[in-house]
Amino acid sequence: MKLATLKDSTRDGRLVVVSKDLTRCSEVGHIARTLQAALDDWAHVGPRLARVAEGIETGAQPTHRFHEHDAASPLARAFQWADGSAYVNHVELVRRARNADMPESFWTDPLMYQGGSDSFLGPRDAILLGNEAWGCDMEGEVAVIVDDVPMGASVDEAREAIRLVMLVNDVSLRGLIPAELAKGFGFFQSKPSTAFSPVAVSPDELGEAWDGGKLNLPLKVDLNGKPFGRANAGVDMTFDFPQLIAHAAKTRPLAAGSIIGSGTVSNKLDGGPGKPVADGGAGYSCIAEIRTIETINLGVPKTPFLHFGDTVRIEMKDAKGHSIFGAIEQTVTRYEKA
Repeated sequence: MKLATLKDSTRDGRLVVVSKDLTRCSEVGHIARTLQAALDDWAHVGPRLARVAEGIETGAQPTHRFHEHDAASPLARAFQWADGSAYVNHVELVRRARNADMPESFWTDPLMYQGGSDSFLGPRDAILLGNEAWGCDMEGEVAVIVDDVPMGASVDEAREAIRLVMLVNDVSLRGLIPAELAKGFGFFQSKPSTAFSPVAVSPDELGEAWDGGKLNLPLKVDLNGKPFGRANAGVDMTFDFPQLIAHAAKTRPLAAGSIIGSGTVSNKLDGGPGKPVADGGAGYSCIAEIRTIETINLGVPKTPFLHFGDTVRIEMKDAKGHSIFGAIEQTVTRYEKA
Protein backbone atom coordinates (compact mmCIF):
# COMPACT_ATOMS: atom_id res chain seq x y z
CA MET A 1 0.00 0.00 0.00
CA LYS A 2 0.91 3.63 -0.38
CA LEU A 3 0.37 6.20 2.36
CA ALA A 4 0.57 9.98 2.34
CA THR A 5 -0.10 12.89 4.67
CA LEU A 6 -2.15 15.80 3.36
CA LYS A 7 -1.48 19.24 4.75
CA ASP A 8 -4.24 20.77 6.84
CA SER A 9 -4.54 23.23 9.73
CA THR A 10 -2.73 20.89 12.15
CA ARG A 11 1.00 20.31 12.56
CA ASP A 12 0.85 16.66 11.55
CA GLY A 13 -1.67 16.71 8.70
CA ARG A 14 -4.05 13.87 7.99
CA LEU A 15 -3.31 10.37 6.76
CA VAL A 16 -4.67 9.09 3.44
CA VAL A 17 -4.23 5.86 1.51
CA VAL A 18 -3.13 6.48 -2.08
CA SER A 19 -3.80 4.46 -5.21
CA LYS A 20 -0.97 2.54 -6.85
CA ASP A 21 -0.86 5.03 -9.72
CA LEU A 22 -0.76 8.01 -7.30
CA THR A 23 -3.85 9.64 -8.79
CA ARG A 24 -6.47 8.98 -6.09
CA CYS A 25 -6.63 8.75 -2.32
CA SER A 26 -9.05 7.79 0.41
CA GLU A 27 -9.54 9.46 3.78
CA VAL A 28 -8.89 7.14 6.73
CA GLY A 29 -9.37 9.38 9.75
CA HIS A 30 -11.77 6.81 11.22
CA ILE A 31 -8.86 4.34 11.29
CA ALA A 32 -5.93 6.62 12.13
CA ARG A 33 -5.79 10.38 11.79
CA THR A 34 -2.02 10.52 11.32
CA LEU A 35 0.71 8.20 10.10
CA GLN A 36 2.32 8.29 13.54
CA ALA A 37 -0.95 7.11 15.10
CA ALA A 38 -1.05 4.25 12.60
CA LEU A 39 2.53 3.25 13.37
CA ASP A 40 1.85 3.33 17.11
CA ASP A 41 -0.69 0.52 16.64
CA TRP A 42 0.48 -1.03 13.38
CA ALA A 43 -0.49 -4.61 14.24
CA HIS A 44 -4.15 -3.58 14.24
CA VAL A 45 -4.17 -0.51 12.01
CA GLY A 46 -1.85 -1.77 9.25
CA PRO A 47 -4.21 -4.54 8.04
CA ARG A 48 -7.15 -2.11 8.04
CA LEU A 49 -5.23 0.35 5.91
CA ALA A 50 -4.26 -2.48 3.57
CA ARG A 51 -7.92 -3.33 3.08
CA VAL A 52 -8.62 0.30 2.18
CA ALA A 53 -5.78 0.15 -0.34
CA GLU A 54 -7.30 -2.96 -1.89
CA GLY A 55 -10.71 -1.27 -2.03
CA ILE A 56 -9.24 1.70 -3.88
CA GLU A 57 -7.92 -0.57 -6.61
CA THR A 58 -11.19 -2.51 -6.97
CA GLY A 59 -13.35 0.61 -6.91
CA ALA A 60 -15.09 -0.35 -3.67
CA GLN A 61 -13.53 2.49 -1.70
CA PRO A 62 -14.60 6.15 -2.09
CA THR A 63 -11.73 8.32 -3.29
CA HIS A 64 -10.85 11.84 -4.32
CA ARG A 65 -8.05 13.23 -6.44
CA PHE A 66 -4.55 13.01 -4.96
CA HIS A 67 -2.26 15.94 -5.69
CA GLU A 68 1.39 15.61 -4.70
CA HIS A 69 1.58 19.37 -4.14
CA ASP A 70 -0.91 18.99 -1.27
CA ALA A 71 1.26 16.47 0.56
CA ALA A 72 3.50 17.00 3.55
CA SER A 73 6.29 14.54 4.11
CA PRO A 74 4.62 11.24 5.12
CA LEU A 75 5.66 11.99 8.69
CA ALA A 76 5.47 15.77 8.99
CA ARG A 77 7.68 15.39 12.07
CA ALA A 78 9.10 12.33 13.76
CA PHE A 79 10.45 11.19 17.10
CA GLN A 80 13.67 10.05 15.44
CA TRP A 81 15.54 10.72 12.19
CA ALA A 82 18.90 8.95 11.97
CA ASP A 83 20.80 9.04 8.71
CA GLY A 84 23.51 6.56 7.84
CA SER A 85 26.21 6.60 5.20
CA ALA A 86 25.68 3.19 3.69
CA TYR A 87 27.42 3.94 0.38
CA VAL A 88 30.99 3.95 1.60
CA ASN A 89 32.12 4.78 -1.95
CA HIS A 90 30.75 8.28 -1.33
CA VAL A 91 32.63 8.62 1.96
CA GLU A 92 35.84 7.32 0.39
CA LEU A 93 35.68 9.85 -2.44
CA VAL A 94 35.05 12.79 -0.13
CA ARG A 95 37.98 11.84 2.10
CA ARG A 96 40.24 11.19 -0.88
CA ALA A 97 39.53 14.65 -2.28
CA ARG A 98 40.82 16.25 0.91
CA ASN A 99 43.75 13.82 1.22
CA ALA A 100 42.34 12.19 4.34
CA ASP A 101 42.95 8.53 5.11
CA MET A 102 39.99 6.15 5.00
CA PRO A 103 39.78 4.22 8.30
CA GLU A 104 39.28 0.48 7.73
CA SER A 105 36.49 0.53 10.32
CA PHE A 106 34.30 2.52 7.91
CA TRP A 107 33.81 -0.70 5.92
CA THR A 108 32.54 -2.65 8.93
CA ASP A 109 30.96 -0.07 11.25
CA PRO A 110 28.33 2.28 9.74
CA LEU A 111 28.56 6.04 10.02
CA MET A 112 25.35 7.61 11.33
CA TYR A 113 24.20 10.99 12.57
CA GLN A 114 21.02 12.10 14.33
CA GLY A 115 19.20 14.71 12.28
CA GLY A 116 16.60 17.29 13.21
CA SER A 117 13.16 15.70 13.01
CA ASP A 118 10.84 18.39 14.39
CA SER A 119 10.27 20.28 11.12
CA PHE A 120 10.48 18.20 7.95
CA LEU A 121 9.83 19.92 4.64
CA GLY A 122 7.02 18.84 2.36
CA PRO A 123 8.14 17.26 -0.91
CA ARG A 124 7.25 20.41 -2.89
CA ASP A 125 8.22 22.96 -0.25
CA ALA A 126 10.99 25.43 -0.99
CA ILE A 127 14.49 24.94 0.38
CA LEU A 128 14.86 28.14 2.38
CA LEU A 129 18.45 29.37 2.36
CA GLY A 130 19.86 32.36 4.22
CA ASN A 131 23.13 32.66 2.30
CA GLU A 132 24.43 31.05 -0.90
CA ALA A 133 27.90 31.03 0.65
CA TRP A 134 26.70 28.27 2.97
CA GLY A 135 27.05 25.85 0.04
CA CYS A 136 23.57 24.35 -0.29
CA ASP A 137 23.51 20.80 -1.64
CA MET A 138 20.87 18.15 -2.23
CA GLU A 139 21.39 14.55 -1.15
CA GLY A 140 19.22 11.93 -2.82
CA GLU A 141 18.60 8.98 -0.52
CA VAL A 142 16.26 6.15 0.41
CA ALA A 143 14.83 5.79 3.93
CA VAL A 144 12.70 3.35 5.90
CA ILE A 145 10.21 3.89 8.70
CA VAL A 146 10.30 1.25 11.41
CA ASP A 147 8.00 -0.19 14.03
CA ASP A 148 9.26 -0.50 17.62
CA VAL A 149 12.79 -1.94 17.62
CA PRO A 150 14.18 -3.31 20.90
CA MET A 151 17.59 -2.31 22.16
CA GLY A 152 20.22 -4.72 20.92
CA ALA A 153 18.02 -5.98 18.08
CA SER A 154 19.58 -8.47 15.69
CA VAL A 155 19.78 -7.80 11.97
CA ASP A 156 16.90 -10.23 11.42
CA GLU A 157 14.77 -8.50 14.05
CA ALA A 158 15.59 -5.16 12.44
CA ARG A 159 14.51 -6.47 9.03
CA GLU A 160 11.11 -7.52 10.42
CA ALA A 161 10.57 -4.03 11.86
CA ILE A 162 10.61 -2.22 8.49
CA ARG A 163 7.13 -0.92 7.76
CA LEU A 164 7.48 1.69 5.00
CA VAL A 165 10.01 2.92 2.44
CA MET A 166 10.37 6.45 1.03
CA LEU A 167 12.78 8.82 -0.70
CA VAL A 168 14.77 11.63 0.89
CA ASN A 169 16.35 14.96 0.09
CA ASP A 170 18.75 15.38 2.99
CA VAL A 171 19.73 19.01 2.42
CA SER A 172 23.30 19.85 3.45
CA LEU A 173 25.12 23.15 3.83
CA ARG A 174 28.61 22.14 2.73
CA GLY A 175 30.19 25.47 3.58
CA LEU A 176 29.25 25.06 7.25
CA ILE A 177 30.18 21.40 7.66
CA PRO A 178 33.99 21.63 8.05
CA ALA A 179 33.89 24.08 10.96
CA GLU A 180 31.16 22.12 12.72
CA LEU A 181 32.93 18.78 12.38
CA ALA A 182 36.19 20.38 13.52
CA LYS A 183 34.52 21.01 16.88
CA GLY A 184 34.25 17.22 17.28
CA PHE A 185 30.55 17.29 18.11
CA GLY A 186 28.84 16.53 14.80
CA PHE A 187 26.37 18.20 12.45
CA PHE A 188 23.79 20.75 13.52
CA GLN A 189 23.54 24.07 11.64
CA SER A 190 24.92 22.41 8.51
CA LYS A 191 21.92 20.04 8.34
CA PRO A 192 18.71 22.07 7.85
CA SER A 193 15.24 20.59 7.41
CA THR A 194 14.94 17.38 5.41
CA ALA A 195 12.26 16.56 2.82
CA PHE A 196 10.71 13.16 2.05
CA SER A 197 8.74 11.85 -0.90
CA PRO A 198 4.98 12.50 -1.14
CA VAL A 199 4.24 8.83 -0.53
CA ALA A 200 5.64 6.14 1.77
CA VAL A 201 5.29 2.61 0.42
CA SER A 202 4.99 -0.76 2.15
CA PRO A 203 7.80 -3.15 1.16
CA ASP A 204 5.41 -5.67 -0.42
CA GLU A 205 4.39 -2.96 -2.92
CA LEU A 206 7.94 -2.85 -4.29
CA GLY A 207 7.96 -6.42 -5.62
CA GLU A 208 11.26 -7.90 -6.71
CA ALA A 209 12.99 -4.51 -6.45
CA TRP A 210 12.95 -4.91 -2.65
CA ASP A 211 15.10 -7.76 -1.34
CA GLY A 212 14.35 -7.21 2.34
CA GLY A 213 17.21 -4.82 2.87
CA LYS A 214 17.91 -2.88 -0.32
CA LEU A 215 15.86 -1.17 -3.03
CA ASN A 216 17.31 -2.20 -6.37
CA LEU A 217 16.22 0.63 -8.67
CA PRO A 218 17.87 3.80 -10.02
CA LEU A 219 17.33 6.98 -8.06
CA LYS A 220 16.56 9.79 -10.51
CA VAL A 221 18.05 13.13 -9.45
CA ASP A 222 17.52 16.08 -11.79
CA LEU A 223 18.92 19.58 -11.44
CA ASN A 224 17.10 22.37 -13.27
CA GLY A 225 15.39 19.82 -15.51
CA LYS A 226 18.57 18.00 -16.54
CA PRO A 227 19.64 14.49 -15.44
CA PHE A 228 22.19 14.74 -12.64
CA GLY A 229 22.06 11.29 -11.02
CA ARG A 230 20.84 7.82 -11.95
CA ALA A 231 22.70 5.75 -9.36
CA ASN A 232 21.10 2.41 -8.46
CA ALA A 233 20.14 2.36 -4.79
CA GLY A 234 20.79 -1.38 -4.54
CA VAL A 235 24.33 -1.22 -5.92
CA ASP A 236 27.45 -0.45 -3.83
CA MET A 237 25.35 -0.26 -0.64
CA THR A 238 27.87 -1.50 1.92
CA PHE A 239 25.33 -1.64 4.76
CA ASP A 240 21.72 -2.55 4.05
CA PHE A 241 18.77 -1.20 6.04
CA PRO A 242 18.55 -4.06 8.58
CA GLN A 243 22.23 -3.48 9.38
CA LEU A 244 21.68 0.27 9.74
CA ILE A 245 18.65 -0.26 11.99
CA ALA A 246 20.52 -2.75 14.19
CA HIS A 247 23.39 -0.27 14.44
CA ALA A 248 21.02 2.50 15.54
CA ALA A 249 19.42 0.22 18.15
CA LYS A 250 22.67 -1.09 19.66
CA THR A 251 22.41 0.95 22.86
CA ARG A 252 18.77 2.09 22.92
CA PRO A 253 15.38 1.07 21.54
CA LEU A 254 13.86 2.80 18.52
CA ALA A 255 10.27 3.97 18.83
CA ALA A 256 7.67 3.24 16.18
CA GLY A 257 7.88 5.95 13.55
CA SER A 258 11.67 6.28 13.68
CA ILE A 259 13.20 7.00 10.27
CA ILE A 260 16.51 5.49 9.17
CA GLY A 261 18.19 6.90 6.06
CA SER A 262 20.66 5.29 3.68
CA GLY A 263 22.89 8.28 3.12
CA THR A 264 23.69 9.60 -0.35
CA VAL A 265 23.18 6.94 -3.02
CA SER A 266 26.49 6.47 -4.82
CA ASN A 267 27.76 4.03 -7.44
CA LYS A 268 31.28 3.23 -8.53
CA LEU A 269 32.27 2.86 -12.20
CA ASP A 270 34.65 0.00 -13.02
CA GLY A 271 35.94 0.16 -9.47
CA GLY A 272 36.61 3.90 -9.59
CA PRO A 273 34.75 7.20 -9.36
CA GLY A 274 31.55 7.51 -11.37
CA LYS A 275 30.95 9.66 -14.44
CA PRO A 276 28.29 12.28 -15.19
CA VAL A 277 25.05 11.07 -16.77
CA ALA A 278 25.87 13.12 -19.88
CA ASP A 279 29.07 11.09 -20.27
CA GLY A 280 27.33 7.73 -19.98
CA GLY A 281 27.75 7.27 -16.24
CA ALA A 282 25.25 6.91 -13.41
CA GLY A 283 25.92 10.45 -12.27
CA TYR A 284 25.66 11.61 -8.69
CA SER A 285 23.04 12.05 -5.99
CA CYS A 286 24.67 15.17 -4.55
CA ILE A 287 26.85 17.99 -5.84
CA ALA A 288 29.60 17.30 -3.29
CA GLU A 289 30.44 14.02 -4.99
CA ILE A 290 31.01 15.46 -8.46
CA ARG A 291 33.07 18.23 -6.84
CA THR A 292 35.28 15.64 -5.13
CA ILE A 293 35.85 13.87 -8.44
CA GLU A 294 36.67 17.19 -10.12
CA THR A 295 39.14 17.89 -7.32
CA ILE A 296 40.75 14.46 -7.75
CA ASN A 297 40.98 14.78 -11.54
CA LEU A 298 41.48 18.53 -12.03
CA GLY A 299 42.85 19.75 -8.74
CA VAL A 300 39.89 22.06 -8.13
CA PRO A 301 36.09 21.68 -8.10
CA LYS A 302 34.17 23.21 -11.01
CA THR A 303 30.49 22.48 -10.31
CA PRO A 304 28.87 25.12 -8.06
CA PHE A 305 26.57 24.36 -5.19
CA LEU A 306 22.91 25.34 -5.47
CA HIS A 307 21.94 28.93 -6.20
CA PHE A 308 18.69 30.73 -5.47
CA GLY A 309 16.17 29.63 -8.10
CA ASP A 310 17.73 26.21 -8.73
CA THR A 311 15.26 23.32 -8.71
CA VAL A 312 16.02 19.77 -7.57
CA ARG A 313 13.81 16.80 -8.45
CA ILE A 314 14.22 13.35 -6.87
CA GLU A 315 12.11 10.39 -8.01
CA MET A 316 12.20 6.64 -8.51
CA LYS A 317 10.30 4.70 -11.16
CA ASP A 318 9.46 1.01 -11.42
CA ALA A 319 10.44 -1.30 -14.26
CA LYS A 320 7.46 -0.04 -16.30
CA GLY A 321 8.41 3.61 -15.86
CA HIS A 322 5.74 4.46 -13.29
CA SER A 323 6.58 6.74 -10.37
CA ILE A 324 6.59 4.75 -7.13
CA PHE A 325 6.82 7.40 -4.39
CA GLY A 326 5.91 10.55 -6.29
CA ALA A 327 8.51 13.26 -6.69
CA ILE A 328 10.41 15.51 -4.35
CA GLU A 329 10.70 18.78 -6.28
CA GLN A 330 12.12 21.78 -4.48
CA THR A 331 13.38 25.21 -5.45
CA VAL A 332 16.09 26.99 -3.49
CA THR A 333 14.55 30.22 -2.18
CA ARG A 334 16.08 33.12 -0.26
CA TYR A 335 14.94 33.06 3.35
CA GLU A 336 13.36 36.34 4.41
CA LYS A 337 12.71 36.66 8.12
CA ALA A 338 9.10 37.65 8.79
